[in-house]
Amino acid sequence: MTAGDTIIFKISPFQRVILSLVAGIIVGLLLGNTAGKLEIVGTAYIRLLQMTVLPYILFSLIGGLGQLNMDMARRIGMVGAGLILFLWTTTMIALLAMPLAFPDWTSASFFSSSLISQASTFDPVSLYIPANVFQALANTVVPAVVVFSISMGIALISVTNKDGFLLSLQNVSDALMKIASFIAKLAPIGIFALSAAAAGTLDFQALTRLQVYLWVYAGAWLVLTFFTLPMFVAWATPFSYREVMQDARTALVTAFAAGTVLVVLPMIIVRSKALLAKHGMQSNEATTAIDVLVPTAYSFPSVGTLMGIAFILFAGWFVGSPLDISQYPDFVITGAISAFGTMAVALPFMLDYFHLPSDLFQLYLLGSVMTARFATVLATMHAVIISLLGASAMLGMLKKRGLLQVLAATVVVMALFMWGLGFILTRTIPYEYTGYKNFIAMPPMETMAKEKNVQLPDKLDSIQRSKARLGIIEQRGSLRVGYPSNALPFAFRGEQSKTLGFDIDLMRVLAKKLGVGLELVQIRKSQAQSALNEGRIDLFVGALIITAERARNWTFSEPYLNEHIGFIVPDYRRSEFSTVAGIEQHKHLRIAVLKPLSKALYAPLLERNFDHIEIVPVASVRAYMTDKVKVDGMIYTAESAAAWTLVYPEYSVVVPQGLSAKVALGMVLPAQQPEFEAFINLWLEIEKTGGLLDKLETYWIYGKTSENTK
Repeated sequence: MTAGDTIIFKISPFQRVILSLVAGIIVGLLLGNTAGKLEIVGTAYIRLLQMTVLPYILFSLIGGLGQLNMDMARRIGMVGAGLILFLWTTTMIALLAMPLAFPDWTSASFFSSSLISQASTFDPVSLYIPANVFQALANTVVPAVVVFSISMGIALISVTNKDGFLLSLQNVSDALMKIASFIAKLAPIGIFALSAAAAGTLDFQALTRLQVYLWVYAGAWLVLTFFTLPMFVAWATPFSYREVMQDARTALVTAFAAGTVLVVLPMIIVRSKALLAKHGMQSNEATTAIDVLVPTAYSFPSVGTLMGIAFILFAGWFVGSPLDISQYPDFVITGAISAFGTMAVALPFMLDYFHLPSDLFQLYLLGSVMTARFATVLATMHAVIISLLGASAMLGMLKKRGLLQVLAATVVVMALFMWGLGFILTRTIPYEYTGYKNFIAMPPMETMAKEKNVQLPDKLDSIQRSKARLGIIEQRGSLRVGYPSNALPFAFRGEQSKTLGFDIDLMRVLAKKLGVGLELVQIRKSQAQSALNEGRIDLFVGALIITAERARNWTFSEPYLNEHIGFIVPDYRRSEFSTVAGIEQHKHLRIAVLKPLSKALYAPLLERNFDHIEIVPVASVRAYMTDKVKVDGMIYTAESAAAWTLVYPEYSVVVPQGLSAKVALGMVLPAQQPEFEAFINLWLEIEKTGGLLDKLETYWIYGKTSENTK
């Protein structure tokens, strides 16, 4: 090699994506939450991925089905549809065993908007029959678009003079593929941004849990690729397991390297026909079946595509709300139909359908860099199996009993494999629940130099009490704020007895605006009004719910935040409280209710919405969660309850579907101080308009910190 020679390193698209993933993770770990600003780039990439999917489904399905003739479509369609449905059923049943591999780890999370969003109900008419296909396209209702496309394609089969229209459809499909190909070239940029944002904003536990998904996915992939699919052929046709694997191996490796099944479809057709010739099974029917089934099946979801739907099962486990068995039928049906689109469309739709946080889709994209190639291999094996089973069926040589035997064996093998994998993952992946530690270690959003915790001060004399409270505060040089104990996440003691919370940060801002220091006084709620009127404190805060009964004794500010009513229940009873109808099915329930609000708020609400409820007053949330009282659940505000589950992660928060009740929070003010009351209300309105209350809510209630992750 001469000095003038240069070495050109050729990097494949797959290698570029892997390098982008690694680089993004490194950047995210180095920059911490600052890397979260790259999320906008990742979001743009996701939207570009979604842009062409539904139009491509529409045009490719219509064109692909429309070009068949009626007789061939009828004969091969019956065989192909039966085989595809059978493989879908097998795959979805196998996927339902995957939760057996998810470790039984303690978990809890902050409040999420998914708790209060109305989950989609399974309405097959509106989901699958589009009254307006354009509306279905606009709202990304994948099943409805697929049904319309298939109906249109079948109708075109009997239409004369359709060649020009089919050519137009093919041209549009090709154009959409060119757009998709261009977007695919942007994958390194999109993956870099997504992985950097994820690595910088996810905590270590989240990354550890993503590892669980990858291992479980790999386990299911091994079973389906090397046992289930080839054994279908080995037990139901004249071909042996060894012949199937030899026939498929070149296509599998090529598809893995190329990252697409499309490039190996001709190879699959040629090798399948050669295998037929080897067994003396050549016939016009068999070869035609292979010619039609392989490309047609490519237009339908493969086993590899359906594997991506398993992320929904993982997502439920990830957030501590795994899918209930009663939801499995919906999961199977909507998953199979939604899989006609790419996961970029199917998974956001299903996350919303199953009441799970939509931002988990970015976590899927992070893992899909590793899983996408394996899904391509599985999709390739799916095409091989379809061709061989289809040809055998056309020759009358398909043993249906063998298919059913492999299906039964797959259920057993997958269940045992997943159970064993779960046993191994639980004992090999280090995991420690740190939700409570992280919660009490959260730094305040606002800091003050002049701040201290004090005992209840002496009361003011009668002359001072008659003066305007704002003047007293300015003269004293400090704002005195009372708060109750354990008003999570609004006012509580964190690490090193630091007073933290939404309301406390809000009071720090108020003290700064007044140009005074801050004195924090922990007192009981029963002491609040007298302490305010005597001038011992100037405000009383701490997630105080405004009720008509309280307003008779307390002087409230205008509401500054609304909270939703829900239930705190043991994790294993979460599904029982997921809907109002489910709660009403119980003949008798004992529900804990916080004593101060029993008669004024919670008891009337329970009596209005439910029958057969026995109300059990309790002194505190902690008293209920430490099992000092035997009840079925506790009614409480969902936002505050979510913070309590960080302390006691064996409990969950549920906002039942059908229960739409909110309460308003306010501050308690001194009586007969109209100027101070007017000032506080005006100040709250200013801060609400300026966005401070939204920032505090995002930080303390949703748990989205702005501090750099170490």
